[in-house]
Amino acid sequence: MESSSILLLLVFLLLSPIADLSVQAFTGTYGINYGRIADNIPPPESVVTLLKAAKIKNIRIYDANHDVLQAFKGSGIEIVVGLGNEYLRDISVWQDHAMNWVKENVQPFLPGTKIRGIAVGNEVLGSADPELWEVLPKAVKNVYNAVNQLHLANTIEVSSPHSEAVFANSFPPSACVFKEDLLPYMKQLLQFFSEIGSPFYINAYPFLAYMSDPEHIDINYALFQSNPGIYDSKTNLHYDNMFDAQVDAAYAALEKAGFGKTEVIVSETGWASKGDANEAGATAKNARTYNYHLRKRLAKKKGTPYRPKIPVKAYIFALFNENLKPGPTSERNFGLFKADGSISYDIGFTGLVPSSASSSLMGPGDGGWFKPSNMLVLATCAAVAPLALTS
Repeated sequence: MESSSILLLLVFLLLSPIADLSVQAFTGTYGINYGRIADNIPPPESVVTLLKAAKIKNIRIYDANHDVLQAFKGSGIEIVVGLGNEYLRDISVWQDHAMNWVKENVQPFLPGTKIRGIAVGNEVLGSADPELWEVLPKAVKNVYNAVNQLHLANTIEVSSPHSEAVFANSFPPSACVFKEDLLPYMKQLLQFFSEIGSPFYINAYPFLAYMSDPEHIDINYALFQSNPGIYDSKTNLHYDNMFDAQVDAAYAALEKAGFGKTEVIVSETGWASKGDANEAGATAKNARTYNYHLRKRLAKKKGTPYRPKIPVKAYIFALFNENLKPGPTSERNFGLFKADGSISYDIGFTGLVPSSASSSLMGPGDGGWFKPSNMLVLATCAAVAPLALTS
C-alpha cells in the first residue's frame, strides 16, 4: 500500500499542470540575436547552416516569423521568440488574444522547432511611452496564462528584456537602483517572474557607455583588456571589466527591490564595427576585441564578483549587419556576419562564403575570435562613471 501511494503521488506530480519553476530558455552560456531588419541577408535555411557550423545553440528573434520558425524545425537550436511592443495594449486587455497569439505563433511549431521562450515586449520600461509601462505586467501575465493553459509552461519561459534605462544611477555597481517612477511596474513584473521562475533580462552595452563618455572611461576597461579596473568600497569587490560591473549593478538593483534571488541574463550585448564620426570606439578592431574576450569569458562559465556561483549567460547582438535599421551608422554594423554571409572580421568562423576579413585586426598575442551587435540603451547603471583614462 505504501509503495502504491508513492507511485500515485509521482504520477500526480508528473501530470500536474503547475509550471516547473526551473524552466530555462538558455542552454550553456552563449547565444546570439538574429535580427532581420534588412533586405539583403541570407534566408533562414542558410542561417540554420551558419549557426550549426558555429555551434551556436541559442538564438533570440524579435518576432515569431513563421518562415524562420519552420526553417529551424529539427535543427536543435533553441529559440526565444518576441511578442512586439505593438501588441502589448491589446494583449493586456484580452486574455483570449494572448491565447490566440500563442496558438498561432508558438504551438503549431512545437515540438519540431525548439521554442524555449517568449519575450513579451522589448525595452518597454524606461521607454518614451509610459502607457506601455502600465500595460506590460498584465500583458506578461496573460501570455503566461495562455502558455500554462496549453500545458507549455514546463518548457517555455515567459520574460521581458530591459534596457539600462530602467536604472537610476551608475556607479559603483553596489549603488545601482531602479528608477523611482518605474518601480511600481518593475515590482509587479519581478514579483510575477519570481513566482514563475523567470530571470531578469538586461541589454548591457559597454560600447554605449564608452561612446557616451570616452574622455572619462578607459576603453581597455570596456574591452576586457588590461587596466586598473574599479573598486567598489561597499562590497570590497574589484572589477577589471565593465561587462561584469553592468551585470552586478543589475543584481544590486534587484536586491534593493527585494528580489535578490533572481538570476540576471544579458539579452543583448555587442560592439559596433563601424560608426559615425561622433560614435567613439566604433571600429572593427574594437568590436573584434570586445567580442573575442567576451566569448572567452562566457566559455569559462564563471560568475561575477558579486554572484560568483552563477555563471553569466549572454546573447550577442547580432548575427548580421542590418542595412535597413534606422539611426546612426553603428546601428547597422553590429553583425558577426555581413549580409552575404561572410564574416565581418576574423573571429574563427568561416561564414557562408569566403571573406576578405583577416586576422590583421588582431593585436600581437590576441589570438582570438568573435564579434556581435546592436540596440541603443543608455548605459546608466554600468559602473561607468569615474573611470579615468589610463595614461
